[in-house]
Amino acid sequence: MMWKGRFSQDTDEAVQKFTQSLDLDWMMALADIRGSIAHVRMLGSVGLLSGDEAALIEKNLGLIADEIRSGDLVPKVSLEDVHMNVESRLIELCGATGAKLHMGRSRNDQANTTVRLYLRKELLDIWEGLKNLISIMLKKADEQAGTVVPGYTHLQQAQPISMGQFWMAHAHAFMRDAKRLFDAYDSVDESPLGCGALAGSTLPLDREFTCRDLGFSSVSGNSMDTVAHRDHFMDVLYFAAVFGGHVSRLSEDLIIYFSSEFGWVKLPDSFCTGSSIMPQKKNPDVLEILRGKAGQLNGALMDLLTMTKGIPLTYNRDLQDDKRSLLRTLECLHGIFSVLPALISEVEIDEAAANSGFRDGLILATDVAEYLVLQGIPFRNAHEKVGRIVRYCLESKKPLTSLTLEEWQSHIPEVGENLLPLLSPRTSMERRNTLGGTSPEQVKRQIENISLKLMLFDREASNFREKIPGGY
Repeated sequence: MMWKGRFSQDTDEAVQKFTQSLDLDWMMALADIRGSIAHVRMLGSVGLLSGDEAALIEKNLGLIADEIRSGDLVPKVSLEDVHMNVESRLIELCGATGAKLHMGRSRNDQANTTVRLYLRKELLDIWEGLKNLISIMLKKADEQAGTVVPGYTHLQQAQPISMGQFWMAHAHAFMRDAKRLFDAYDSVDESPLGCGALAGSTLPLDREFTCRDLGFSSVSGNSMDTVAHRDHFMDVLYFAAVFGGHVSRLSEDLIIYFSSEFGWVKLPDSFCTGSSIMPQKKNPDVLEILRGKAGQLNGALMDLLTMTKGIPLTYNRDLQDDKRSLLRTLECLHGIFSVLPALISEVEIDEAAANSGFRDGLILATDVAEYLVLQGIPFRNAHEKVGRIVRYCLESKKPLTSLTLEEWQSHIPEVGENLLPLLSPRTSMERRNTLGGTSPEQVKRQIENISLKLMLFDREASNFREKIPGGY
C-alpha cells in the first residue's frame, strides 16, 4: 500500500475492487510508461537522478513495456491502477532506485499525462476514419452530380435536387465535425507533467523538458486548473456527440428513402439483415444501429458534464470514472468508422424510382413563382397566383406539367411560351446555379472546396503525428 506510513489498516478487499481503475487504464499502460520515461529523463537533466540512475530506470521501464506487450505482466487489483502496477514492477526490477521514479510527480499529473498521450493517437486514428468517410461521400457526389431526386422539407417533396447535393450536404456537416475534432486535439495537446498534486513542486523540475520530450505543443498554465479540469475530455465528447447526430441524420435519410414507400435508395445485402418470420424482408439494421449510436454518444457527454458540475478545486476521486465515458465513446467511434464508409460506398440510387414521385409536377411550383418574379410580378403576388393553379391541378387531377399554354394563361396571363421548356425536374435542378446550389456545376465546385479543406486538415494531422514520440 503506497500510503502505508499514514494508515494502520489495509484497504478492505471490497473497497479495493470498488476503487480500482485497471479496467479503464491498463490499456494505456504503454502511454503511462512513455510519460514516466520523459519524467525520468527530466529528473536526470536537472540532477535529481544521477546519469546511471536515470539510465537504469529508463532501461527497466522499457523491459516492463515489453512484458506488457507480451502479456507476461498481469496487473494486480490490489495495486489499484496502471500507475502503481508499473511502479511496483519497476521497484522489483531495480530496487530502491526504482522508488525514486515518483519524485516531483503525483498521480494527478501522471494520469492526466497518460490519458493525453493515449488520446492524441486515438484522435488521429479517428481522423483517418472521418477522412475516409468524407472522401467516399465526395466520390459519391461526383458520380451522382447529375442524378435528379426529390429534395424534402417536412418530409414533403419540396424541390428537385442533385443526389450529389445530398451527399455534399452531409459531407459539409462532417467537415464541421473535422474542425471540432482538431479543436479537441488542440485542447488535449498540452503537457500536465510537473503540476504535481495541485501546487507544483519545490523540486527544480523542468516542465519544458518533458513537454518537448513528449511532443506536446505547450505546457499547461496553472497547476490547480490542470489537475482539476476535464475540458479536453468534454471537447472530445462534444465532437463525438455532434458527429453522432450527423451520422444519425444520414442514417435516417437513407432508411426512409430505402423504405417501400420511397424505394429509390438501394442498400447492399451485406449491410442488411432479413426477418426470422417474414421471408420478403430486407431490413436496414446497420443504419438503424448507427442511428442508435447517437444516443450513446450524447449520453457519454451528459455523463461527464453531470459528473463535473459540482466538484470543487482541485482533484476529486469522482474524476476516476471520467475515462469510462471517454473510452466508451472512442470504441463507439471506431465501430462507426468500421462500417459506415463501406456501406456508403455501395449505396445505389434508382433515379427512375426517385423521379416517379414527380408525376404531378407540383415540385416545380417554386420554379413557376420565380419565373413570374422575372416577369416583374412581386413575389407574394406570384406565390398566390401559383398557389391557385396548384389548387386547380389538384381539383382537376391534372399534372402541372401537362397544362397547355392556354390553361396557364387563363389562370396567369403573364405566362409565356418560354415557361413550358422550364417545367422539368432536371431543368429545375440544373438551373439552380447559385453558389452552394444544387446544379451539377455547383456540386462540382463544392467537391473541389471540400477536397482542398480535407487536404489541409490531413496535412495538419501529419504534422501532429510527426511530433508524437515512438515507444507507445
